[in-house]
Amino acid sequence: MTTRERTYARANNQRAAQFVELWIVAQPAEIAAMVQVASASGRLVYLSPPTPMGGDDTRHRRHLRLRTR
Repeated sequence: MTTRERTYARANNQRAAQFVELWIVAQPAEIAAMVQVASASGRLVYLSPPTPMGGDDTRHRRHLRLRTR
């Protein structure tokens, strides 16, 4: 591995370490509380639209990206 490749790999790892990706499956009110806390702390980067789980399940699924720092 060349020096350039090592530098590029290290930079990519540092960028990837800045975020945490989560799939949240819960009741809409519970997700709203989590999103409110993440937003108030300044860590929320991305929030997907809610997706119903389907069937008789009343829970929803959402994807969150949060800053780690």
